[in-house]
Amino acid sequence: MQATLTFLGSGTSMGVPTLGCDCPVCTSAVDPNGDARNRRTRPSIRLVYNQRTVLIDTGPDFHAQALREGIRRVDAVLYTHSHADHILGFDDLRPLSFHVNGNLPIYADDPTASALERVFDYTFPTDPAKRYPTSARVQLHRLGPAPGSIVDIFGAEFRKIPITHGRQQITGYRFGNAAYLTDMSDIPDESLPLLQNLDILILDALRHEPHFSHSHLAKSIAYVEKLRPQRAYFTHMGHDLDHATTEATLPSHIRLAFDGLQLTFEIAP
Repeated sequence: MQATLTFLGSGTSMGVPTLGCDCPVCTSAVDPNGDARNRRTRPSIRLVYNQRTVLIDTGPDFHAQALREGIRRVDAVLYTHSHADHILGFDDLRPLSFHVNGNLPIYADDPTASALERVFDYTFPTDPAKRYPTSARVQLHRLGPAPGSIVDIFGAEFRKIPITHGRQQITGYRFGNAAYLTDMSDIPDESLPLLQNLDILILDALRHEPHFSHSHLAKSIAYVEKLRPQRAYFTHMGHDLDHATTEATLPSHIRLAFDGLQLTFEIAP
């Protein structure tokens, strides 16, 4: 079964252009004659397969991303972790959830699920009578802690891939022949066998210089060489990385993602 993956956002938590910055990349991002690929909203992806739409993360730019990509329905959402640039668009699921038959399924590990319940407490009140009447109609599913645990979503298996984000363990996902590992600083040894024989590997590559909680360009290239996917795309990029200049230094099977980029791959046999 074939799927289409769209990068809704490919930027870091501060976005590109970064507020108050006049660097060449930020300037290019807003210049009508600049490189539009340098304009990066907060990171997330959309998957379309089997006439269904599945999101991974809903950042603070989700409303604008959904308008840009013409998203008129969402059938499920998976979350990687609870940082603001990955969950704050949750409330924008409200009108989309009204059209779901039943409740919109949401998948997250326990810390992320607890954060969603805390931040959006009007959606998840302990007393149902106190639920805000027009809050999102969702059903929260907690993912098991075991590495490699699988949830079936509309005929495709989504496998939990533990990754390290600084001092925190968060969730990456493998789905069919593709994997999405945003916000990773390292991939634990236990996760490496879960990332073999990939067509598409999507990795964090924040900037040129090392960072305590994100992978940088050289480190991400080394992971691609180690895991040997057919194709690799870097995401969660800051304003250190000019699209054209950086991509020109990469081998042909490694590309920089950009907002709106679409890829096709096999998500299920």
